[in-house]
Amino acid sequence: MIKKIQQSFDQFNILKYVVKWFLLTIPVALASGSLVALFLFLLEKATHLRWENGWLIYLLPVAGILIVALYRFKGKNAEAGNNLVMDEIHKPGGGIPVRMAPFVLITTVVTHLFGGSAGREGTAIQIGGSMAHWLGKIFKLNQGDFRILLISGMAAGFGGVFGTPVAGTIFALEVMAIGRIKYDALLPAFFASVMSHIVCTAYGITHTHYQIDFHEAVTSGTSFLHFDLSLLLWVILAGIFFGLASFGFSELSHQIKHFANKYIQQKFLIPVIGAALVLGISFLLGTRDYLGLGVYSPDGDGVSIVNSFKIGGADTFSWFWKLLLTAITLSTGFKGGEVTPLFFIGATLGNSIAMITGNPVPLFAAIGFIAVFAGATNTPMACTIMGVELFGGEHILYFAVASFVAYYFSGHSGIYSSQRIDISKGDIDPSIERGSTLKSARKKKMNR
Repeated sequence: MIKKIQQSFDQFNILKYVVKWFLLTIPVALASGSLVALFLFLLEKATHLRWENGWLIYLLPVAGILIVALYRFKGKNAEAGNNLVMDEIHKPGGGIPVRMAPFVLITTVVTHLFGGSAGREGTAIQIGGSMAHWLGKIFKLNQGDFRILLISGMAAGFGGVFGTPVAGTIFALEVMAIGRIKYDALLPAFFASVMSHIVCTAYGITHTHYQIDFHEAVTSGTSFLHFDLSLLLWVILAGIFFGLASFGFSELSHQIKHFANKYIQQKFLIPVIGAALVLGISFLLGTRDYLGLGVYSPDGDGVSIVNSFKIGGADTFSWFWKLLLTAITLSTGFKGGEVTPLFFIGATLGNSIAMITGNPVPLFAAIGFIAVFAGATNTPMACTIMGVELFGGEHILYFAVASFVAYYFSGHSGIYSSQRIDISKGDIDPSIERGSTLKSARKKKMNR
């Protein structure tokens, strides 16, 4: 009788599914959240140590050589980073070495300590993916469950490092393929992301809070629209520029890496040349604001993400210098993520656009913050939600419009070369085969 009742109601099986994945994601969240907390703690210490000892930046070339040597001789296939995690989800079998987590944690902290322009999301995602893969092997999961656990690990890393658990969930689902979101990992990813965030904050880790000091006042003539039409048009135009910035960053990063590996025969010279360029450009600019993470500036008054929300908080081309230095840093062997620099690029570009057009600076810094990220990662839904989690829901329409427009105008490019193309953007290139990677699509386009 009980068995018949269970077979008659899907909810019994759903309950089993929920309990199963809640239990499976607990260790993933504990491991990922703890390591992410350690990473953020060390990252903050490294940043302040560099600020207090400016001479450390002169050791950036040496740090680059050590990082490249570590991965070459001891890293196995861990150097592939986020792309390795994605490849393992799409085509299991290659494996993700557990050493990826400590390697990327240490080398990212070293990159920041000596002044490399890099972020932190890539490190967190690799930590989450590495821990999920290790635990999946211990649990002896089948291929389908293994894939879901890996996606959950990515969500755990993202949600923990930025303090945005809902955006972390959607990001892990959306980033796998352009134009398609599979919901088979929705609940597990959500469990992992939320619990990782809780674990991370339980260690006393705090995340940066941003505030938009702008409240919309709709004129009586267009009150039926419930938004400012002229402001929306400016947001659409800005979204185009945000998408082009995403495209520029992705393509420049790929080109630098391609030419460095092609024309520099001695591979240990690549990080040395990269470090020399980063330091040389910084000295020519007369500022160190573009080194490191960029959330805050050393003196508090320089160009940074936080100051970009203020009038005069960024120079006209601050976004370009951060774009250039980050592309050089990450394409010449240094470790870290692209996302926080993308936040910097977007916020400073938004600041510049607002100053030129006379629009509210805090709002345009916020939409640039998420929209450049949306274009570079092809995750407009996750970025819209991130806007709400970071800045509140009052301006969600503008967050969505800017993210969607940037997503389309970034074209078939992105910072993750293993990202699949399921649906071509606006049918702009019908020759692209469904399921092809951004890397293969880019190669095909260049060979025409």
